[in-house]
Amino acid sequence: MSDVIQSAQKTFEVEQRAIRATIDKLDETAFERASSLLLRSTGRIIITGIGKSGHIANKIASTLASTGTPAFFLHPAEAAHGDVGMVQKEDVVIVLSKSGASDELLILLPALRRIGVPIVAITCSPESKLTETASDSGGAILLVHCDEEACPHDLAPTASTTAMLVLGDALAIALLQERNFSSADFARLHPAGALGKKLNFSVNDLMAHGSAVPCVPETATMNQVMMEMSRKRFGATAVESNGRLVGIITDGDLRRYFESHGSVDTHTVCAKDLMSPNPRTIASGTLAMEALRQMEDKTPKVMQLLVVNSEGILEGIIHMHDIVKAGISG
Repeated sequence: MSDVIQSAQKTFEVEQRAIRATIDKLDETAFERASSLLLRSTGRIIITGIGKSGHIANKIASTLASTGTPAFFLHPAEAAHGDVGMVQKEDVVIVLSKSGASDELLILLPALRRIGVPIVAITCSPESKLTETASDSGGAILLVHCDEEACPHDLAPTASTTAMLVLGDALAIALLQERNFSSADFARLHPAGALGKKLNFSVNDLMAHGSAVPCVPETATMNQVMMEMSRKRFGATAVESNGRLVGIITDGDLRRYFESHGSVDTHTVCAKDLMSPNPRTIASGTLAMEALRQMEDKTPKVMQLLVVNSEGILEGIIHMHDIVKAGISG
Protein backbone atom coordinates (compact mmCIF):
# COMPACT_ATOMS: atom_id res chain seq x y z
CA MET A 1 0.00 0.00 0.00
CA SER A 2 1.40 3.39 -0.98
CA ASP A 3 2.07 6.19 1.51
CA VAL A 4 -0.64 8.27 -0.16
CA ILE A 5 -3.29 5.58 0.35
CA GLN A 6 -2.17 5.01 3.94
CA SER A 7 -2.48 8.75 4.60
CA ALA A 8 -5.94 8.84 3.04
CA GLN A 9 -7.13 5.89 5.09
CA LYS A 10 -5.82 7.45 8.28
CA THR A 11 -7.69 10.67 7.49
CA PHE A 12 -10.90 8.75 6.98
CA GLU A 13 -10.42 6.89 10.24
CA VAL A 14 -9.55 9.96 12.31
CA GLU A 15 -12.50 11.94 11.02
CA GLN A 16 -14.81 8.97 11.42
CA ARG A 17 -13.73 8.65 15.08
CA ALA A 18 -14.53 12.31 15.68
CA ILE A 19 -18.00 11.91 14.22
CA ARG A 20 -18.59 8.71 16.18
CA ALA A 21 -17.45 10.28 19.46
CA THR A 22 -19.62 13.34 18.87
CA ILE A 23 -22.64 11.11 18.28
CA ASP A 24 -21.95 8.84 21.25
CA LYS A 25 -21.41 11.74 23.66
CA LEU A 26 -24.17 13.98 22.32
CA ASP A 27 -25.94 15.93 25.05
CA GLU A 28 -29.52 15.18 23.99
CA THR A 29 -30.98 17.85 26.25
CA ALA A 30 -28.70 20.49 24.73
CA PHE A 31 -29.49 19.32 21.19
CA GLU A 32 -33.23 19.46 21.85
CA ARG A 33 -32.78 22.89 23.43
CA ALA A 34 -30.89 24.15 20.37
CA SER A 35 -33.47 22.68 18.00
CA SER A 36 -36.30 24.27 19.97
CA LEU A 37 -34.64 27.68 19.93
CA LEU A 38 -34.18 27.52 16.16
CA LEU A 39 -37.67 26.21 15.55
CA ARG A 40 -39.40 28.81 17.74
CA SER A 41 -37.36 31.75 16.54
CA THR A 42 -39.45 34.51 14.97
CA GLY A 43 -36.33 36.01 13.44
CA ARG A 44 -33.45 34.57 11.44
CA ILE A 45 -30.74 32.07 12.23
CA ILE A 46 -27.38 33.82 12.08
CA ILE A 47 -24.29 31.63 11.91
CA THR A 48 -20.77 32.84 12.49
CA GLY A 49 -17.26 31.49 12.82
CA ILE A 50 -13.73 32.36 11.76
CA GLY A 51 -11.21 30.47 9.67
CA LYS A 52 -12.08 26.85 8.84
CA SER A 53 -14.97 26.99 11.30
CA GLY A 54 -16.26 29.99 9.35
CA HIS A 55 -16.35 27.97 6.14
CA ILE A 56 -18.34 25.27 7.92
CA ALA A 57 -20.65 27.93 9.38
CA ASN A 58 -21.29 29.28 5.88
CA LYS A 59 -22.21 25.82 4.63
CA ILE A 60 -24.56 25.16 7.57
CA ALA A 61 -26.28 28.50 6.93
CA SER A 62 -26.78 27.48 3.30
CA THR A 63 -28.18 24.08 4.29
CA LEU A 64 -30.61 25.62 6.78
CA ALA A 65 -31.80 28.24 4.30
CA SER A 66 -32.35 25.66 1.56
CA THR A 67 -34.39 23.43 3.86
CA GLY A 68 -36.87 25.98 5.12
CA THR A 69 -35.07 27.71 8.00
CA PRO A 70 -34.18 31.36 7.19
CA ALA A 71 -30.45 31.65 7.88
CA PHE A 72 -27.38 33.56 6.78
CA PHE A 73 -23.65 33.65 7.53
CA LEU A 74 -22.19 36.62 9.39
CA HIS A 75 -18.44 37.10 9.18
CA PRO A 76 -17.23 37.96 12.70
CA ALA A 77 -14.64 40.47 11.48
CA GLU A 78 -17.24 42.33 9.44
CA ALA A 79 -19.66 42.07 12.37
CA ALA A 80 -17.17 43.91 14.55
CA HIS A 81 -17.15 46.74 12.02
CA GLY A 82 -20.89 47.35 11.88
CA ASP A 83 -22.51 44.23 10.45
CA VAL A 84 -23.58 43.14 13.94
CA GLY A 85 -26.38 45.64 13.31
CA MET A 86 -28.02 42.85 11.26
CA VAL A 87 -28.64 40.91 14.46
CA GLN A 88 -31.96 41.45 16.23
CA LYS A 89 -33.12 40.17 19.61
CA GLU A 90 -35.61 37.76 18.03
CA ASP A 91 -32.83 36.04 16.06
CA VAL A 92 -30.77 33.05 17.18
CA VAL A 93 -27.00 33.05 16.68
CA ILE A 94 -24.99 29.87 16.15
CA VAL A 95 -21.28 30.32 16.83
CA LEU A 96 -18.73 27.77 15.64
CA SER A 97 -15.26 27.73 17.18
CA LYS A 98 -12.98 24.84 18.05
CA SER A 99 -11.35 26.66 20.95
CA GLY A 100 -14.21 28.99 21.79
CA ALA A 101 -11.62 31.72 22.24
CA SER A 102 -10.80 33.12 18.80
CA ASP A 103 -9.90 36.81 18.97
CA GLU A 104 -12.58 37.84 16.47
CA LEU A 105 -15.26 36.03 18.46
CA LEU A 106 -14.08 37.48 21.77
CA ILE A 107 -14.72 40.92 20.28
CA LEU A 108 -18.14 39.89 18.92
CA LEU A 109 -19.55 38.05 21.95
CA PRO A 110 -20.06 41.12 24.20
CA ALA A 111 -22.02 42.82 21.40
CA LEU A 112 -24.26 39.76 21.07
CA ARG A 113 -24.82 39.75 24.84
CA ARG A 114 -25.91 43.40 24.74
CA ILE A 115 -28.43 42.61 22.01
CA GLY A 116 -29.79 39.79 24.18
CA VAL A 117 -29.86 37.18 21.43
CA PRO A 118 -29.68 33.47 22.43
CA ILE A 119 -26.45 31.80 21.35
CA VAL A 120 -25.94 28.18 20.33
CA ALA A 121 -22.26 27.26 20.67
CA ILE A 122 -20.72 24.48 18.60
CA THR A 123 -17.26 23.94 20.01
CA CYS A 124 -14.67 21.44 21.19
CA SER A 125 -14.06 23.38 24.38
CA PRO A 126 -16.55 22.82 27.23
CA GLU A 127 -15.05 25.70 29.22
CA SER A 128 -14.42 28.86 27.25
CA LYS A 129 -15.67 32.39 26.84
CA LEU A 130 -17.97 31.11 24.11
CA THR A 131 -19.63 28.42 26.25
CA GLU A 132 -19.94 30.85 29.14
CA THR A 133 -21.65 33.43 26.93
CA ALA A 134 -23.92 30.83 25.34
CA SER A 135 -25.00 29.58 28.75
CA ASP A 136 -25.67 33.11 30.05
CA SER A 137 -27.70 33.94 26.93
CA GLY A 138 -30.17 31.11 27.52
CA GLY A 139 -28.80 29.29 24.50
CA ALA A 140 -27.28 25.84 24.20
CA ILE A 141 -23.85 24.23 24.03
CA LEU A 142 -23.21 21.45 21.51
CA LEU A 143 -19.84 19.85 22.07
CA VAL A 144 -17.71 18.36 19.32
CA HIS A 145 -15.54 15.51 20.60
CA CYS A 146 -12.27 15.39 18.69
CA ASP A 147 -9.13 13.95 20.29
CA GLU A 148 -6.95 14.54 17.23
CA GLU A 149 -7.01 16.17 13.84
CA ALA A 150 -6.16 14.22 10.71
CA CYS A 151 -3.47 16.76 9.95
CA PRO A 152 -0.04 15.76 11.35
CA HIS A 153 0.89 17.66 14.52
CA ASP A 154 -2.74 18.82 14.89
CA LEU A 155 -2.08 21.84 12.69
CA ALA A 156 -5.08 22.25 10.36
CA PRO A 157 -8.65 21.73 11.61
CA THR A 158 -9.95 18.65 9.81
CA ALA A 159 -11.72 16.12 12.01
CA SER A 160 -13.10 18.85 14.28
CA THR A 161 -14.64 20.82 11.41
CA THR A 162 -16.06 17.64 9.88
CA ALA A 163 -17.81 16.84 13.15
CA MET A 164 -19.08 20.45 13.33
CA LEU A 165 -20.52 20.06 9.87
CA VAL A 166 -22.30 16.85 10.86
CA LEU A 167 -23.78 18.56 13.91
CA GLY A 168 -25.02 21.40 11.73
CA ASP A 169 -26.54 18.96 9.26
CA ALA A 170 -28.22 17.12 12.12
CA LEU A 171 -29.83 20.37 13.28
CA ALA A 172 -30.96 21.23 9.75
CA ILE A 173 -32.56 17.84 9.16
CA ALA A 174 -34.22 17.83 12.58
CA LEU A 175 -35.78 21.22 11.76
CA LEU A 176 -36.74 20.06 8.29
CA GLN A 177 -38.69 17.17 9.76
CA GLU A 178 -40.30 19.28 12.48
CA ARG A 179 -41.49 21.74 9.82
CA ASN A 180 -42.80 18.89 7.61
CA PHE A 181 -40.66 20.34 4.84
CA SER A 182 -41.65 18.52 1.64
CA SER A 183 -39.99 17.91 -1.70
CA ALA A 184 -42.36 20.53 -3.14
CA ASP A 185 -41.07 23.05 -0.57
CA PHE A 186 -37.52 22.11 -1.54
CA ALA A 187 -38.31 22.66 -5.20
CA ARG A 188 -39.77 26.10 -4.42
CA LEU A 189 -36.38 27.11 -3.01
CA HIS A 190 -34.39 25.36 -5.76
CA PRO A 191 -36.11 26.36 -9.01
CA ALA A 192 -32.95 25.85 -11.08
CA GLY A 193 -32.00 22.45 -9.72
CA ALA A 194 -32.98 19.10 -11.20
CA LEU A 195 -35.59 18.49 -8.51
CA GLY A 196 -36.82 22.06 -8.78
CA LYS A 197 -37.43 21.64 -12.49
CA LYS A 198 -39.29 18.38 -11.90
CA LEU A 199 -41.56 19.93 -9.32
CA ASN A 200 -41.99 23.41 -10.77
CA PHE A 201 -42.61 22.86 -14.47
CA SER A 202 -46.14 21.88 -15.47
CA VAL A 203 -47.25 20.80 -18.91
CA ASN A 204 -48.67 24.32 -19.37
CA ASP A 205 -45.14 25.75 -19.13
CA LEU A 206 -43.80 23.57 -21.94
CA MET A 207 -46.75 22.73 -24.20
CA ALA A 208 -47.62 24.29 -27.54
CA HIS A 209 -50.93 26.10 -27.41
CA GLY A 210 -53.24 28.16 -29.58
CA SER A 211 -52.46 28.11 -33.30
CA ALA A 212 -49.27 26.10 -32.65
CA VAL A 213 -51.32 23.00 -31.75
CA PRO A 214 -51.76 20.60 -34.69
CA CYS A 215 -55.48 19.99 -35.01
CA VAL A 216 -57.85 19.02 -37.83
CA PRO A 217 -61.58 18.33 -38.06
CA GLU A 218 -62.56 14.69 -38.50
CA THR A 219 -63.69 15.56 -42.05
CA ALA A 220 -60.22 16.76 -43.09
CA THR A 221 -58.69 14.83 -45.98
CA MET A 222 -55.52 12.78 -45.56
CA ASN A 223 -53.75 15.40 -47.63
CA GLN A 224 -54.85 18.12 -45.20
CA VAL A 225 -53.84 15.94 -42.25
CA MET A 226 -50.33 15.44 -43.63
CA MET A 227 -49.97 19.15 -44.35
CA GLU A 228 -51.01 20.05 -40.78
CA MET A 229 -48.61 17.51 -39.28
CA SER A 230 -45.80 18.74 -41.52
CA ARG A 231 -46.36 22.40 -40.58
CA LYS A 232 -46.61 21.86 -36.81
CA ARG A 233 -43.78 19.27 -36.54
CA PHE A 234 -45.13 17.27 -33.59
CA GLY A 235 -45.39 13.99 -35.45
CA ALA A 236 -49.12 13.95 -34.70
CA THR A 237 -52.29 15.95 -34.90
CA ALA A 238 -55.40 16.09 -32.76
CA VAL A 239 -58.76 15.42 -34.37
CA GLU A 240 -61.86 17.35 -33.32
CA SER A 241 -65.56 17.14 -34.03
CA ASN A 242 -67.89 19.99 -33.08
CA GLY A 243 -65.17 21.43 -30.84
CA ARG A 244 -64.62 18.16 -28.96
CA LEU A 245 -61.49 16.07 -29.04
CA VAL A 246 -62.28 12.72 -30.67
CA GLY A 247 -58.94 11.27 -31.74
CA ILE A 248 -55.29 11.59 -32.66
CA ILE A 249 -53.35 10.77 -35.80
CA THR A 250 -49.63 10.04 -35.52
CA ASP A 251 -46.91 9.35 -38.07
CA GLY A 252 -47.32 5.69 -37.14
CA ASP A 253 -51.04 5.78 -37.92
CA LEU A 254 -50.28 7.11 -41.40
CA ARG A 255 -47.62 4.47 -42.09
CA ARG A 256 -49.89 1.67 -40.94
CA TYR A 257 -52.73 2.94 -43.12
CA PHE A 258 -50.52 3.04 -46.21
CA GLU A 259 -49.13 -0.42 -45.44
CA SER A 260 -52.57 -1.96 -45.08
CA HIS A 261 -54.30 -0.18 -47.98
CA GLY A 262 -51.60 0.06 -50.63
CA SER A 263 -52.57 2.73 -53.13
CA VAL A 264 -54.39 5.55 -51.32
CA ASP A 265 -56.22 8.59 -52.64
CA THR A 266 -55.11 11.23 -50.13
CA HIS A 267 -57.92 13.54 -51.25
CA THR A 268 -60.76 11.16 -50.36
CA VAL A 269 -59.54 9.40 -47.20
CA CYS A 270 -60.48 11.55 -44.19
CA ALA A 271 -59.14 12.05 -40.68
CA LYS A 272 -61.90 9.94 -39.16
CA ASP A 273 -60.59 6.95 -41.15
CA LEU A 274 -57.03 7.48 -39.96
CA MET A 275 -57.35 8.47 -36.32
CA SER A 276 -57.00 6.47 -33.15
CA PRO A 277 -60.10 7.28 -31.07
CA ASN A 278 -59.97 8.03 -27.34
CA PRO A 279 -56.46 9.50 -27.48
CA ARG A 280 -54.23 9.56 -24.45
CA THR A 281 -54.47 12.94 -22.77
CA ILE A 282 -53.10 14.68 -19.72
CA ALA A 283 -54.85 17.27 -17.60
CA SER A 284 -53.86 20.91 -17.81
CA GLY A 285 -51.66 21.87 -14.85
CA THR A 286 -50.14 18.40 -14.42
CA LEU A 287 -46.43 18.35 -13.66
CA ALA A 288 -44.25 17.85 -16.72
CA MET A 289 -42.41 15.01 -14.97
CA GLU A 290 -45.73 13.14 -14.72
CA ALA A 291 -46.32 13.68 -18.44
CA LEU A 292 -42.87 12.22 -19.13
CA ARG A 293 -43.62 9.22 -16.92
CA GLN A 294 -46.85 8.54 -18.79
CA MET A 295 -45.08 8.76 -22.14
CA GLU A 296 -42.35 6.35 -21.05
CA ASP A 297 -44.70 3.88 -19.36
CA LYS A 298 -46.71 3.39 -22.53
CA THR A 299 -45.85 0.27 -24.56
CA PRO A 300 -44.78 1.23 -27.11
CA LYS A 301 -43.72 4.66 -25.83
CA VAL A 302 -45.61 7.70 -27.03
CA MET A 303 -43.77 10.87 -27.94
CA GLN A 304 -46.56 13.37 -27.30
CA LEU A 305 -49.65 13.88 -25.16
CA LEU A 306 -52.64 16.09 -25.80
CA VAL A 307 -53.37 18.50 -22.95
CA VAL A 308 -57.02 18.99 -22.02
CA ASN A 309 -58.87 21.03 -19.40
CA SER A 310 -61.32 19.72 -16.83
CA GLU A 311 -64.06 19.64 -19.46
CA GLY A 312 -62.00 17.62 -21.92
CA ILE A 313 -61.41 20.60 -24.22
CA LEU A 314 -58.08 20.53 -26.07
CA GLU A 315 -55.69 23.19 -24.75
CA GLY A 316 -52.31 22.10 -26.08
CA ILE A 317 -49.85 19.39 -26.97
CA ILE A 318 -46.60 18.47 -25.24
CA HIS A 319 -43.74 16.52 -26.81
CA MET A 320 -41.22 14.37 -24.96
CA HIS A 321 -38.37 16.33 -26.52
CA ASP A 322 -39.67 19.59 -24.99
CA ILE A 323 -39.68 18.02 -21.54
CA VAL A 324 -36.17 16.61 -21.88
CA LYS A 325 -34.92 19.90 -23.37
CA ALA A 326 -36.15 21.66 -20.20
CA GLY A 327 -33.78 19.50 -18.16
CA ILE A 328 -36.40 17.11 -16.80
CA SER A 329 -35.62 13.42 -16.81
CA GLY A 330 -37.22 10.35 -15.32
